[in-house]
Amino acid sequence: MQFTHEHLEIQKTLKRFIDAEINPHVDEWEAAEQFPAHEVFKKLGNLGLLGVTKPEAYGGMGLDYSYGMAMAEALGHIDCGGVPMAIGVQTDMCTPALARFGSEELKKEFLVPAIAGDTVGCIGVSEPGAGSDVSAITSRARKDGDDYVITGQKMWITNSLQADWMCMLVNTGDGPAHKNKSLVMVPMRENGKLRKGIEVARKIKKIGMHSSDTGLIYFDEVRVPQRNLIGQEGAGFVYQMQQFQEERLWCAASGLQSLNNCIQWTVEWAQERKMFGATLADQQWVQFKLAEMKTEVEALRALTYRACELYVSGQDVLELASMAKLKAGRLNRIVADGCLQFWGGMGYTWENKVARLFRDGRLGSIGGGADEVMMGIIAKTMGVAKRKTA
Repeated sequence: MQFTHEHLEIQKTLKRFIDAEINPHVDEWEAAEQFPAHEVFKKLGNLGLLGVTKPEAYGGMGLDYSYGMAMAEALGHIDCGGVPMAIGVQTDMCTPALARFGSEELKKEFLVPAIAGDTVGCIGVSEPGAGSDVSAITSRARKDGDDYVITGQKMWITNSLQADWMCMLVNTGDGPAHKNKSLVMVPMRENGKLRKGIEVARKIKKIGMHSSDTGLIYFDEVRVPQRNLIGQEGAGFVYQMQQFQEERLWCAASGLQSLNNCIQWTVEWAQERKMFGATLADQQWVQFKLAEMKTEVEALRALTYRACELYVSGQDVLELASMAKLKAGRLNRIVADGCLQFWGGMGYTWENKVARLFRDGRLGSIGGGADEVMMGIIAKTMGVAKRKTA
């Protein structure tokens, strides 16, 4: 995959926006443990950047997924992990199934304002007792007249404290765990206030990703019209697995710039840091370690670009997307930790950007499918592990 002039122009536009509207405020938002999502998303929507891969009929650009990858990579220009993750939820995690399988009515009600930046969305999959094992969710939607009545809990939900709606995975039947789930669009607010039956039980205080609001949300007999069902009832697990492919490609692409930034900051520091009559950069061990890390990041880029190219051509990239997600999570840990070591005491300070990546990047091996889940998927696609039968 090669970026064209159009890909690069999207990246330039986004980077200019980041320099003007995001990076000057990152420290403030990190301290507040939240950023003004509605304000930032509206500005991104005005630039057309929240619907790069979505159909033009709903306000998007109608471009293929390689342009989404270009945007994800440019988001790594942001000086923290929380804000780009929140944007990625809007563009690549809570809207793909809606855009692909939602009814015309649902697209007009939820997708159009999401692309315009008029609403903030979130994806409700994980629960207190079901994270990596999506089939174990217990949230349930029972039918009552023309409505679903939803009861349950969702945890680790990015954007949920500010979200206007949730694309929620719920059990709508009693059949096999992979065939009894549905995706339902759940409005979260009415006149600016949480709807009856919806409660923010807790704002989760995390090790990193501080500017991204993350919540534990309770649903108690929340009524939603059955017309808010995305696609077919009982197909939600399959739809969510398809969404995960894009989410995992996004995770890999979004780490490329931030990893390179981390290495470059460390190179500049090492060239200035004096020790033992020379600079830190004069130490061969430092040179070799930085060279090795840079090589690993470029290997991740090649893997991610190849997966994207095949995905755009219509091929199933379950294995490659899982590999890219696994590699990205590992490199977020290895590169940030290795670079922090070279910064010495300065690397152990709270405001250091390498230290921030050390904190934020740790989520990469957990969220969106833990490393162990990725390895399990890869083992199955290789034929090493047996696939479960329905």
